[in-house]
Amino acid sequence: RERRREREKERKKMKVEVGLRRTAAATRPLATTTTGRGARGVRETASAVLPLSPRRGKRSAPLLSRRTILLKAAKDEDQQQQQEKEDKSGNIKQLLGMKDASVEKEDKWKVRLQLMKPVTWVPLIWGVACGAAASGAYTWNIENIAKALLCMTMSGPLLTGYTQVINDYYDREIDAINEPYRPIPSGLISETEAVIQFVLLLAGGLGVAYVLDLWAGHDQPVIFYEAIFGSFISYIYSAPPLKLKQEGWVGSYALGASYIALPWWAGQLLFGNNLTWDVALLTVLYSLAGLGIAIVNDFKSIEGDRELGLKSLPVEFGIDTAKWITVGTIDLTQLAVAAYVYQGLGERWYSIAIQLLLIPQVFFQFKYFIPDPVKNDVKYQGAAQPFLVLGILMTGLAVGHHNQILAGL
Repeated sequence: RERRREREKERKKMKVEVGLRRTAAATRPLATTTTGRGARGVRETASAVLPLSPRRGKRSAPLLSRRTILLKAAKDEDQQQQQEKEDKSGNIKQLLGMKDASVEKEDKWKVRLQLMKPVTWVPLIWGVACGAAASGAYTWNIENIAKALLCMTMSGPLLTGYTQVINDYYDREIDAINEPYRPIPSGLISETEAVIQFVLLLAGGLGVAYVLDLWAGHDQPVIFYEAIFGSFISYIYSAPPLKLKQEGWVGSYALGASYIALPWWAGQLLFGNNLTWDVALLTVLYSLAGLGIAIVNDFKSIEGDRELGLKSLPVEFGIDTAKWITVGTIDLTQLAVAAYVYQGLGERWYSIAIQLLLIPQVFFQFKYFIPDPVKNDVKYQGAAQPFLVLGILMTGLAVGHHNQILAGL
C-alpha cells in the first residue's frame, strides 16, 4: 500500500510538472523574463500585479501561482501583438485612403498619396483594359503594353487622383465630421498644398492624354478632349455652385459614369479608334452599375451629409430604401447588359458569363450589405466588386470579338 501511495504521488507530481512545462513552452519569450530569476523573479512579477494594502503596505491577496503568472504574461503578449497589427492596418489604410485610417504624423509623400485615394484607382485602370479588349485591335507587344500602362497612369493616379484631391478640398468641412483622419481636416496638409497638388495632377493628366493622341496617330486629339470632359465633370461634381454630389441621383450617376465609361472610351480610342455610338451607350448603361457603387459610398457619410443638408440617396430615402435602390441598380443593369450582349451582339457565351458573375454579387449583397450597409460597406465592396469588374471585362471581350467578326479577322 505504501508503495502504491508513493507511485500515485509521483504520477501527480509528474502531471503538474508536465503542465507547467507545456504552459512555459507556449509562452516561452515572456516566461523566461518572469521566471529566469528563480523564485525571486516570480515574487517580483506577482508583486507587480497585486495591489498593496493601504494600511500596512502588504499585499492584499496571496501570491499568484506560477501557472497564473505565465498565463497572464501570455495574455499580455497577445494584446501587444493585436495592438501592433491594428497599428499596421491603420497605416496601410492611411496610404490607401480608406475608412478608419491612422491620423499619426507621416512623411509628406504618404499624406499626399492618401489624399489621392489609391484604392479608387483600380476600377479606372481596369476600365482601360476593358476598352483595349473592346477595340478588337490590341495585340501583345512591348509598344502596346507601354501605351496601355501610360493610359492607365492617366486614368488612375493622375486624373482620378485629381478628382479625389479636389473632392477632399471642397469636402473638408464634411470630412471633419465624417472622416476626421483625412489629410486636410487632420491638419497633415494645408489647403494651399492641396490646391497645388490637384492643379499639378490635372496638368499631368491632360499632358499625358495629348501624348497618347500623338502616339496613336489620331487626326483629332480625341483622348485629350475626353480628358478635358472628364476633368470638368469631376470639378462640377465637387465644387460650388453646381456641386453635383448634392443632387442625389445626378451626382451619383456622374461619378459612376466617370468610373466606367470614360476609361473604357480611352482604351478603345487608343488602340482601335473605333468607338461607336452603340458601344458608347452600352458603357453609359453599365455606368448605372457605377451609380449603385457610388451610392454604397454615401452610406458611411450619412450623418455629416444630413447635418450639412446634402441630398445623398441615403439621406433622402433613408437607409432601408436606399440599400434596395443600390442593389437593384447594380443587378438590373448587369442583366440588361447581358441581354444586349446576347441579342444585340450575338455573343451567347459572353452573355452567360456575365449572368454567372452576377450570382456571387447577389450572395454578398444579402450576406453583408443588406443587413448593415453602414457597417459593412467596405467589406461588401471588397467581396462583390471583383465579380462586377470581371463582368465588365467579359462585356469588353464580347464587343472586341464582335468587332473582329465585322472586320473579317
